[in-house]
Amino acid sequence: MSSEEEDTSQASSSSVSPPPSTFSSPPPVSHFIGRKEDIVRAGRVTKLVNGCRDVLVLHHQGQLYAMDKHCYHAGGALQKGDIEEFNGLLCIVCPWHKYKITLTEGEGLYQAVDNPTARPLRTHWRSKGVKQRIHKVTEVNGDVYVTLNDSGEAIESDVYQTEKYRTKFQAAQPKLKPRK
Repeated sequence: MSSEEEDTSQASSSSVSPPPSTFSSPPPVSHFIGRKEDIVRAGRVTKLVNGCRDVLVLHHQGQLYAMDKHCYHAGGALQKGDIEEFNGLLCIVCPWHKYKITLTEGEGLYQAVDNPTARPLRTHWRSKGVKQRIHKVTEVNGDVYVTLNDSGEAIESDVYQTEKYRTKFQAAQPKLKPRK
């Protein structure tokens, strides 16, 4: 089995993200997202952070998560995706092509078949590795901040964080008609 096909139960079990950090002051390189109560009420918020990164912050089962807003595969709007559990891992499912992305690590999951000639087919959830950039969430006195993941390693979701794609996605949004 290649390292790319490593079972997700082994790939992710040791790196479960802790709940958002709570401090008396925000980390020095963090960006204000909003009030926790507002994010909890909305369930999901998106924000352009630092003028260069479209981030999705979501609240699910008492936890806050942050990741790049556009799916690594084709730029789908993850804020419209469902949250589902696969192999014990919480994932957001891209509404465009149903790609599954873990909330804590940003791994892409796929369903592998051990032996395609055997019946019945036996499938297992496997990791493709980290595909979606995940960011750190911090809560300070009810305010939610995100610290961008600035690892130098390229991650597939990075391609949708350019001005070219941001302009493309904005142009694709339906125009609201002014009220009379």
